[in-house]
This record gives sequence, structure tokens and C-alpha cells, in this order.
Amino acid sequence: MFQFIRAGFRQSSLLLLFAAGPFFFSCTKETPAPAPGTGTTNPGSGTVTTPGTGTATTPGTGTATTPGTGTATTPGTTVVASVTYIAQKDNLNLLEAAILRAGLTSEFNKENATIFAPSDEAFKAAGYANEAAIQAAPAADLQRILRYHLVNSRIDQSSIPTGVNTVYQTALADNTISVYKVSNSDISVNQAKIIQGDNPTVGSVVHIINQVLTPATVNVVTLAKNNANLSFLAAAIDRAGASVQDVLNKNTQNGYTIFAPTNDAFKAAGYADEAAIKAADQQKLASLLLYHVLNYRAYAQTFQNGADIVTAQGGSVRVNVSNGKVTLTGKGNGSNAATVTQADQVASNGIIVHVIDRVLLSQ
Repeated sequence: MFQFIRAGFRQSSLLLLFAAGPFFFSCTKETPAPAPGTGTTNPGSGTVTTPGTGTATTPGTGTATTPGTGTATTPGTTVVASVTYIAQKDNLNLLEAAILRAGLTSEFNKENATIFAPSDEAFKAAGYANEAAIQAAPAADLQRILRYHLVNSRIDQSSIPTGVNTVYQTALADNTISVYKVSNSDISVNQAKIIQGDNPTVGSVVHIINQVLTPATVNVVTLAKNNANLSFLAAAIDRAGASVQDVLNKNTQNGYTIFAPTNDAFKAAGYADEAAIKAADQQKLASLLLYHVLNYRAYAQTFQNGADIVTAQGGSVRVNVSNGKVTLTGKGNGSNAATVTQADQVASNGIIVHVIDRVLLSQ
């Protein structure tokens, strides 16, 4: 429809314009509304991660990802600061108390951040029965735990790569988390699951999770020595020498995973006691141990049924998952699979330890 311009003109002038033939009109041009923010994935080496980036890892490889920056907001919803949002949620009372106790309100209210927020049930399962237990906890301990749940960049669910382990640096120095997405409704964060994601706050986002994430405090050797059932493994690492120790002590972005045979598993494989391990051929023992190591971090719930995973030794191990139980079969194990009896223990240098009941044999 044409709109004639007639303000400020006499009627005769307007008629003259029509008589002359040309006429003036105005039209409106609509500017397209900006699309909702989405995450972008950029290829990269995966060797260096700074706040705001992640490293997607498949066996032996890494891909850098840039977190997304936008989340659609439900019409009528008032977006508030992160700690205010947490205070308004009925199932985040213990997290609110922990943030206040730790004195981290301003840190958690920063914009361009991601908060993985443990629910009240998650805190209770981690040993914090109520707010009184939170108040009784040392503030320094809470600061360490809470910073492990904070990433200094915004990560929307849409920006997380699908089907790979993606590593993000947390606000806790030298501690990263591993995120694995099957779909937007099935995302793992370390051993936890996102149960309510993409909750927008002022400049940031909150994902509610069902477990408290625990940062590592000891290396894998100390972890083994502290477990009476893994003393043979600790002795084997000592005996294997630099070829194994350098791997397990190396601080890499992708981390490592080690399948840790129990003492009984070593005995069944022919190592009667720790003396037998100390007398074993060093090169053969090193090769055996590296067959139990993955060159990336993998929590138990990220293993895929029927997958063949490549080890640091170069050979592969078959993974089977059934009813939540993970089993592993080495090339030399025949039909005798090892069962993961204790999963997802976290050691330093990004190492995940899964205790197994059988030694994996490469041939």
C-alpha cells in the first residue's frame, strides 16, 4: 500500500503533483531479528585450553571448541544474576548456602560464566546433610569444590560437541572437567548428569546437575597406595620405570584414563605377590600397564557398547555396556572379560581411575 505524503502541502500543490505524473511514497524495511545465540565449533589442536575454550577428545585426538554465547529466554521470564537465580530455586538451597559460606557471591555473579549447579540431593549424597553441615565445613574446602563447578565462559548446551569428550578449564587452577553429550537431554559432566540445563542468568548460564563434582587431591600412585586392594598396581608402576611413570605424571589437556587391576587380579595373572612384580621383566611389565591406559579422560558413563578403544600401548580393548555395567576384554583375554568394579576415581593430572577385577592381556 502506498502512503501519500501530504503534510505541509496545500491541496492544490498535491493535485499538481498528481497531474505531473511522479508521486512520492514511503515504505518501511524490516530488519530481520537476530537469531538466537548458538555455540560454534572450531577445529583445533586440543593441546592448550584457556578460559572460554574446550578440547573435544576422541582416542588420540583433540579438537578445540568455542563455547556458545546465547540462550533463548522464555517470554515473561525475568533474568537475574546467577546467585539470585540459585536463591530462587527450591532445589539449590545447599548450593546457595555453600556459596555464601565460601564468600564467592561476586565470583559466581560474574557475567560470561557457566555454573554447573549441584542439586540439594547431590549435596546430601556427597555428605552435606543440611545447611548446618555446610556451615560447619571449612570455607577453603568449599571454595575449592565450588570453583571446580565454575567455568569462566558461557557454555550453552547447543555449543557442546556431540559424541566426544570435551575438556573445559574450571575456575580452580589446574583442574578441568570433562563433558560428554549424547543429545541435549543426555549430557554428562564428569560423573554427573545435567538434569536441568540452559537456565539463563545475567550474562551467564546455570546447568543443574545431579552430583557434586570432586576435584583431584592426589596423583594416581598415591591413590593406588592409599587403596589396600591396589598395592600391586602401585608396585607395578614403580617397577615399570620411566616409560609408564612419565605418562602418568604428565600434565596434559586431555588427561588419561587407567584401568586399575586389583591385587587379586594380578595374582590370577601370575603375579603371586609384590616380590613377583618387582622381579618381573621391566619392559614386559611396562607394556602390560600401558595396555591399561587411555590417552584421554573417559568417565564410565561415556563408554559405548561394542566399541574398540585404543590404548597407550597401541593395542585395542573391547568395551561392553549392559544395564550400567561396564566390562572390558583384551585381545588375549578370550571370553574372560574384566568388570569395572569401582568407577570414576579422580587422580591429579586429569587421570580417571577405573578399578577392574581382571588384568587385561594384549595377546
